[in-house]
Amino acid sequence: MKTELVPPPGHKDTAAPDRPRRTVERVTFRLPFPPVSGVVRLRMAAVCLVLAALTFLAFCVVVSVGDISLSLGEVVRALFGGGDPGTELIVHELRLPRALAGLLVGIAFGVSGALLQTMTLNPLASPDMMGITQGAGTAVVAGIVLGWDGGLGTQGLGLAGALTAAALVYVLAWKRGTTGYRIVLVGVGIAWICTSCTDYLMAHGQRFQAQAALGWLVGNLNGRTWDQIAPLALALAVLLPAALLFGHQLRTLQLGDDVARGLGTRVQTVRVAVLLISVGLVAFGTATAGPIAFVALAAPQVAQRLTGTAVPPPVAAGLTGALMVLVSDLIARKLIPDTELPVGVVTGVLGAPVLLWLLVRANRAGSGG
Repeated sequence: MKTELVPPPGHKDTAAPDRPRRTVERVTFRLPFPPVSGVVRLRMAAVCLVLAALTFLAFCVVVSVGDISLSLGEVVRALFGGGDPGTELIVHELRLPRALAGLLVGIAFGVSGALLQTMTLNPLASPDMMGITQGAGTAVVAGIVLGWDGGLGTQGLGLAGALTAAALVYVLAWKRGTTGYRIVLVGVGIAWICTSCTDYLMAHGQRFQAQAALGWLVGNLNGRTWDQIAPLALALAVLLPAALLFGHQLRTLQLGDDVARGLGTRVQTVRVAVLLISVGLVAFGTATAGPIAFVALAAPQVAQRLTGTAVPPPVAAGLTGALMVLVSDLIARKLIPDTELPVGVVTGVLGAPVLLWLLVRANRAGSGG
């Protein structure tokens, strides 16, 4: 094992010769058995550890809040099977599904946004800006209006809607291949089409159906159950390792399509695979808690700046997304006494300034159009 100082990815040395360069410390390691080697970036590892600790703390606080207040110690003991029967019943049956839904949905949205922003090299690329979230939402609202809104039916509808929207984006953006710029532009158009279809369904549904759909459309963790969490947990167990496996190929895409092909990367195959992984994450997350706004857009950008990397890191983005959803849910429950706001209302208020900042930054850089 050795430690070395290297310039951060994408860094251009414009400093004067007598000024020290900004460096990022990393540790390379090699294990004899099993034969594994790799690089650990110390700043990224430290940021991920801090984010994981803060996420666990927020998770415990969310579980502790309710009509019967619990201390953090009682929550931790109950989570690990050491509490009294009454506390374990409250934690495991009444509050844990909601907190776990927020945790898993935040991870899904954060990782999905990181993959799409890296693939397109555009900080504005996210599932809720490219029509994928809206496609899943339209399909689920159609299921609610048609009376098919329970169990795996909702998950299947969300996946079908997201896949359909993603397929339309990719096909319409195809012109002897695809580029990140065309994918984002076409995605914005698909998002508005799906939004219009959702509005049509809401207008022609029964009143109670429209109310149920509206409560779901703003993003809501109220009343989550284990039956809704199980499909999302299974999807994450499959899709998250797949997302990490494509990390190297995504990094080569930053060098341009021609260079990536020269390095042996199948550019279009990687784009399709990453798009499918992102679609799966968004579809199951949206079907579980609704289209929680701006998490997939803001979490990767926050994680990128915390870690100092050239592109959003998926692990840090997932942890940031989980922390954002849990904290927003806590704010939504405590902001107005005796009233629980949908979590999407809070994430929308917090995420809108991030979107405006990204637009201003893109314009100053000359890439905002």
